[in-house]
Amino acid sequence: MGEKQKMREKVEKIIGHGINCFVNRQLIYNFPEELFADAGILAVEHADFEGIERLALVTGGDIASTFDNPESVKLGHCKLIEEIMIGEDRLIHFSGVAMGQACTIVLRGASEHVLDEAERSLHDALCVLSQTVNDTRVIFGGGWPEMVMSKEVDELARRTPGKKSHAIDAFSRALQAIPTIIADNAGLDSAELISQLRAEHHKENSTVGIDVISGGLGDMQKRGICEAFKVKQAIVLSATEAAEMILRVDEIITCAPRRREDRM
Repeated sequence: MGEKQKMREKVEKIIGHGINCFVNRQLIYNFPEELFADAGILAVEHADFEGIERLALVTGGDIASTFDNPESVKLGHCKLIEEIMIGEDRLIHFSGVAMGQACTIVLRGASEHVLDEAERSLHDALCVLSQTVNDTRVIFGGGWPEMVMSKEVDELARRTPGKKSHAIDAFSRALQAIPTIIADNAGLDSAELISQLRAEHHKENSTVGIDVISGGLGDMQKRGICEAFKVKQAIVLSATEAAEMILRVDEIITCAPRRREDRM
């Protein structure tokens, strides 16, 4: 009886906040659940920690660990709480939230491998989006920036005397690897497309890149194909630094294989 009385007092404190839904990170026993039901309050148990934080963010509420001071707790609000089925899983869906600072994306696939690939692709897209929000500068995509840089570096190599020109020329050819990979991944003839793309970029103010949808070249400006400047800058700088580190390695020490004792 003493334990039930403590549970009742705690539930009454929670009800005193004036809520109609209570989300708990831990288990809610049958007796408190009955008390919540009698008061017309929806009780949700075993909510994950990250989900609670995102829910508090979008509803504008606070995560409360004590219930002695209802006036100091900010309550969250949403228009609809419903239980939905996705596949064989039952989920609680909160919609019509006021803040709108977070959302849930549900990925479904035929296998774990497909889901992992989809999650990585989505993560990359979100990272690009966050970088674009911080730095709004964008450039054309489809291999356009690499061809522009390759052209300028190639012209620098032609003006540079001595052995340095060979290194500069190699850097120019390395930049063309990105549009080549774009064409190969799309199942296109990369050798043919790169030669056509190189010829197009010898024209003034060319905005031509690889259009994987049509399987040929296209005007990146008219098609609206862009990518974040910050991401492209990071790719070029990190690749260049990695190549420099490898070239600076003048000796490789190989460890002898460990001997295995014969066990009879």
